[in-house]
Amino acid sequence: MSLIPSSLFGGRRTNVFDPFSLDIWDPFQDFPFTSTVQSAPRSEFAKETSAFANTRIDWKETPEGHVFKADLPGLKKEEVKVEIEEGKVLQISGERSKEKEEKNDKWHRIERSSGKFLRRFRLPENAKADQVKANMENGVLTVTVPKVEVKKPDVKAIDISG
Repeated sequence: MSLIPSSLFGGRRTNVFDPFSLDIWDPFQDFPFTSTVQSAPRSEFAKETSAFANTRIDWKETPEGHVFKADLPGLKKEEVKVEIEEGKVLQISGERSKEKEEKNDKWHRIERSSGKFLRRFRLPENAKADQVKANMENGVLTVTVPKVEVKKPDVKAIDISG
């Protein structure tokens, strides 16, 4: 078993073969922020960054179109927006609400992300952006973007027998 030297990750302990031993890396940890972000509590900003980064989306191309699938557990279809911007950019966004905290609750671990998320994909030229369809079932959002039909050239048979 091999370990990555901790000096590569700012002193974090990590084992490449055990994904549960990895600490969450905050890419903005030492970044000098200005405006309201600086005044926000660090953990809140980290949670929002985590929610943004943890929205996993698969994109596959079929002969008929482009299919996007996003895992959005716990969200209702009313909490998710699917938009086409500038005619060729698919945007999927929404917000996971924080769980209500009661006075007598004692949290031991918080791993589920909350906050806003946003993902954008530039659609290829063969996409029919005006015919996008979206469906949400069992926490999985499926967005289908049909493709422009490619016309095959007509081929005439030529008689070469004579």
